[in-house]
Order: sequence, then structure tokens, then C-alpha cells
Amino acid sequence: MAKYKIVHDIEECIGCGACAAVCDNWVMEGDKAKEIETEFDEIGCNQDAVDSCPVDCIKIVEEK
Repeated sequence: MAKYKIVHDIEECIGCGACAAVCDNWVMEGDKAKEIETEFDEIGCNQDAVDSCPVDCIKIVEEK
């Protein structure tokens, strides 16, 4: 089982593309960003995506 999971509030996403610019797990689909994979053993560049989001619509939660 993965250690971390991405929680992305797509309704809050403004489509700025910052997450996709800093992490290859993120892509733009139309006017919204979308993660490719949602569960990980290592956070990797997804933390950069979280940190770059101006509306804080991306969170990483640790799986229990």
C-alpha cells in the first residue's frame, strides 16, 4: 500500500499550471490541472506542486 495520497480539489483549481510546470506527475487538461498518479511511496516533486499552488487546492495526506 502506498504511503501518501494526493487530494486535489479540482473545483478550486484555477488552471494556472504551476503544478504541471514543476512536477511531471501533473498535466493540464483543458483549463484545469490533473494528477497522473494519486498514490505514492515517496512524495517526490508532488511536494513542489503543493508548494507552487496559489490557491492551495492540492494536499498530500499520509496513509495510515
